[in-house]
Amino acid sequence: MKQTRSLFRRFIKGKFLVIFFPPIVLLFFSAFVGVAINEKDLNIHTLNQFYVTLLIFGFIIVSFVVISWLFFLGLRKRLARLQEVMSFSPHNHSFPKPVPVQSDRMDEIDQLGSSFNWMIQQLEDSRKREHEEELLRHRLIANLSHDLRTPLTILRGHITRLNKEPMSLEGHNSLTEMNHTITRVGDLMDDLLSYTLLTSGKHPFHPTSTDIGRLVRASVAAWYPVFEEQEIQLDVDLPTEQTFYWEADPKWMTRVLDNLFQNIVRHAAEGKYANIVVDVAKEQIIVADRGPGMDNSPYERGAGIGLSTSNYMLKKMNLKADFTSNEHGTRVTIGRA
Repeated sequence: MKQTRSLFRRFIKGKFLVIFFPPIVLLFFSAFVGVAINEKDLNIHTLNQFYVTLLIFGFIIVSFVVISWLFFLGLRKRLARLQEVMSFSPHNHSFPKPVPVQSDRMDEIDQLGSSFNWMIQQLEDSRKREHEEELLRHRLIANLSHDLRTPLTILRGHITRLNKEPMSLEGHNSLTEMNHTITRVGDLMDDLLSYTLLTSGKHPFHPTSTDIGRLVRASVAAWYPVFEEQEIQLDVDLPTEQTFYWEADPKWMTRVLDNLFQNIVRHAAEGKYANIVVDVAKEQIIVADRGPGMDNSPYERGAGIGLSTSNYMLKKMNLKADFTSNEHGTRVTIGRA
């Protein structure tokens, strides 16, 4: 490892001693070389020596101030360059460039720059490993989602065949529950695959000025037969004359609403109630139910992937969803972030 040098020692050796060495030589020369012949010359010599000494001390003070100012000005410039490199914006999604280091001197500032360069290298290596692991995880999930469809399809075929065979009511109920479980596993796989493709940038994102009132009305109209089939009482407040606009992707917003409505059908159908409101004054979308709540739902883990997908979409559109859930139901409020 290269020997480091102290800034203070460099200042003493390189600059500070230069100030005092010439005056000391002049004082020594004037004290021992200058010889007076008579008393008149002695008085003149003494007076000249006093002015010379005063001039030398003045020169020392002025030189010390000037050289110290130049030294610390250069030190400040080096620190300012280091600060400029370190103060980068996180919105650039890139690390700052390494700091140039002079290995021939390696003082305290160069040591700091070297440590900063090492930190940048470690962060870049960490980001590279994280990116490779993320690609591997996405590829694994995509392959797993496709590979599991074949055995699920085979299981569903056997269940359909068994339903045609004579058996007890309890056996038919078991087959129905198995068929429902297979459907739920398939939905979870679809949600997982969709989330993987979304986070890897495979789903296009095209934000535009979107009429939120109109979009919510269209989504509710599409889901109305499903709510009616599940005997869910639908309480809506969707103004037709007033609306508001968000800079959002209409397809992504429809996907978010579909996920919320699907969760009501899957996990809160026993409450037999759904409330959907478009609050124009507050620019909010409110979706509520009277189900058992997210903590008490038997399918709470399954709903997590869909909610993660919705939260990711909303974040990309500069929106957010606030969840309020208890044993009396769940309320979701979508608004600006």
